[in-house]
Amino acid sequence: MALTARHREYWRKNLTMTGILLAVWFIVTFVLSYYARDLSFDFFGWPFSFYMAAQGSLIVYVLIIAFYAGYMNRLDREYGVDEEEES
Repeated sequence: MALTARHREYWRKNLTMTGILLAVWFIVTFVLSYYARDLSFDFFGWPFSFYMAAQGSLIVYVLIIAFYAGYMNRLDREYGVDEEEES
């Protein structure tokens, strides 16, 4: 099955967004953890490193999932591959 230019464009946009969100995930998970001791300022009354480990990274993960779901729904509608509800 040969892919059309429209299919390639859809997958390029999908993979680009996936790569960007994976980069954000990597930074939040590994880079901030690595430099946590250097980030010694208070954030909502707690040390920033503690906040990122306990709450901040989890919030970022949920935001990544929500953004990706919304983005893909919009992209699917744009390219006509969204799931139509059965009536």
